[in-house]
Amino acid sequence: MGEEMHLLNTRFAETKCCVIIPTYNNQKTLRQVIEDSLRYTNKIIVVNDGATDSTKQILENFNSKIIIVEHPVNAGKGMALRNGFKKALELGYEYAITIDSDGQHFPSDFEHFLDKIKEEPGSLIIGARNMNSENVPGGSSFGNKFSNFWFKVETGIKLPDTQSGYRLYPIKRLQKSRFFCTRFEFEIEVIVKAAWRGIPVTSIPVKVYYAKGADRVSHFRPTKDFARISVLNTYLVILAFAWYKPMRFLKGFTPANIGSFIRKHFFNKEESIGKKSMSVAVGIFFGIVPIWGYQLVSAIAAAYLLRLNKAIVIVTANISIPPLLPFVLIGSVRTGELFTGKEVNLALRDISLETIRLNLYTYIVGACILSVLLAIIMGLFTFVTLSLIRRKKG
Repeated sequence: MGEEMHLLNTRFAETKCCVIIPTYNNQKTLRQVIEDSLRYTNKIIVVNDGATDSTKQILENFNSKIIIVEHPVNAGKGMALRNGFKKALELGYEYAITIDSDGQHFPSDFEHFLDKIKEEPGSLIIGARNMNSENVPGGSSFGNKFSNFWFKVETGIKLPDTQSGYRLYPIKRLQKSRFFCTRFEFEIEVIVKAAWRGIPVTSIPVKVYYAKGADRVSHFRPTKDFARISVLNTYLVILAFAWYKPMRFLKGFTPANIGSFIRKHFFNKEESIGKKSMSVAVGIFFGIVPIWGYQLVSAIAAAYLLRLNKAIVIVTANISIPPLLPFVLIGSVRTGELFTGKEVNLALRDISLETIRLNLYTYIVGACILSVLLAIIMGLFTFVTLSLIRRKKG
């Protein structure tokens, strides 16, 4: 048994991996969690998140065996993890396994995380719990399904357990990411932003133990923390549709495959010319209409409702991407001048948020009218062009 533990500790060293245990007022279970973890590795960092019970005294007994990070006051689990990552990076680690101090996780699963990261280096691995286990709280099961759904919406990745705190993080790959969450919702933010950075997010099954009734200690505050998570998901969904999904989609548009995209979506005979033309018109309309932050979301929703070509809608809706944005703004203001009678002295070099703010009414009127006019013009142009090409081929 001792030799097996020695071998696992050697694997921790070879992988440059440590264990991080964030803790706050878990005096009943903390000692056992640390002792069980030490049976597998001595590369352990415990973050005392301003505990007010006997946590400090318990940690003093392990002072020579573990690294301790102290928070003078409770800052939240997210901040405990972030400061744990920071300390681990300072010590030269590239990976960190996080395990909760409430005793629900089993350190014997450390080995499975190390096996997985050897197969898929650089991944973020979540320990997926069996949510049908005995004593699993009903709220946890619902919250997990809720979280899994929104994670898939935001990243396109399907996971069985996005709320598990038992994870292996590729902390070296995450160090350039920016995070603003400090409490439980950090564990959602970090996996979404990791996926957006191209870090593979995957899972492995792990064992779980839930204590019965009064023996269970949880610092999750259903009302406040669920509200925080809901706000975070709203922010991430908007960001996903306004930035991440368009950028991921457009990255595929290299000179080598632009022709393939045009042939597939514009010249396929299975889809009518009218539908293609309408897809262009809807994309152009939502790309210009002044509903910043909701343009792409609205375009995709319209594409689904009207059963249009979603790829064409998404591409044309990105008419307001940075290289074209100044021209769209100028065109909107000039159109606004014609219909409001208010003259605006504006050139490309003068465009800024302040100049748009000062001429907001003119811009909004112009953008609304321009979005309709350009949608009609580009829709008709597409229809005529595709009709001529099809007739010529016929």
